[in-house]
Amino acid sequence: MNTNKNSYTFIYASVMVIIVAFLLAFVSSVLKPMQQKNIELDKKKQVLAALNIFEKDAETAYKTYVKADQLLNAKGEVVANEGGFAVENAAVTADNLPLYVCEVNGETKFVLPLYGAGLWGPIWGYVALNADKETIYGVYFSHAGETPGLGAEITNYEKFQKPFIGKTAVNANNDVVITVVKAGKVQNPETEVDGISGGTITSNGVDAMLKNSIGLYKAFLGESACDAKAECAEATECCAAQCENHEVVNQ
Repeated sequence: MNTNKNSYTFIYASVMVIIVAFLLAFVSSVLKPMQQKNIELDKKKQVLAALNIFEKDAETAYKTYVKADQLLNAKGEVVANEGGFAVENAAVTADNLPLYVCEVNGETKFVLPLYGAGLWGPIWGYVALNADKETIYGVYFSHAGETPGLGAEITNYEKFQKPFIGKTAVNANNDVVITVVKAGKVQNPETEVDGISGGTITSNGVDAMLKNSIGLYKAFLGESACDAKAECAEATECCAAQCENHEVVNQ
C-alpha cells in the first residue's frame, strides 16, 4: 500500500480512532464499579460528617452509626425501611424523602439531605437533628464551584459548620427557624448563625436550602416521640420507651 496516498492516511487515522475508542470504553467499564464505590463512600462520609464523625474507616463507621436509610412520603409515613441512600439529594421530593436514622452514643439522630443553589452552582449537604427533632446535632455542607475563600468557606467545619451545633432548627409550631444571617448580625443566638463574610449570596443560598429542604419533612418533624403513646397501649411513659411496633432504631 502506498503510504503517501490520502486514502492510507484516512484508513490509518480511522483504525487508530476505533482502537483508542475501544480501549477507552474498556477501561471505563472496568473502572465504573470502582468509581461508583468511591461515590458511595464519599456520600457515606458526608452523612457521617453531619454526625460529627470523622473516623478513618468510613465504611465500618457508617454501618455502626446508621441504622436505617428510610424513605418517607409527604405525610411523614415510612414507606420503606431502606432505599433512602440511593436517592440523590437533587432528586428529593415531597413524596420521596430519604431519612437516615442513626444512633450515636446510645441516642437517636435523624439525618436529612439538603440541596440548593449557591452563587455559581449547586450546593448540598446534610443536617443531623437530635431525637427531639428540633435541635441540630451537626451539619455538613459542600458545593460545586463557589468562590475560594468566600462562598467556598461553607465547607469549613470550624468556621461555618460547627456553629450550627445546638441551634434550634424547628420550633414548637413546627416552623423551620434556623437562619443564616449576615456576618456579625446575629441577634437570636438560639436560631441564627453568622454567614460568610464576603459570601453573602452563598450564605443566603445555605439559608434557603435549610428552610426548603427541612421544610419538606414538616409532617415527620411534627410527630414527637410521644405520638406513639396515643397508638400503643404498651407505651406507659412518654419518650421513655417505645413499643415494638414503634421502634425508631433497629427496625
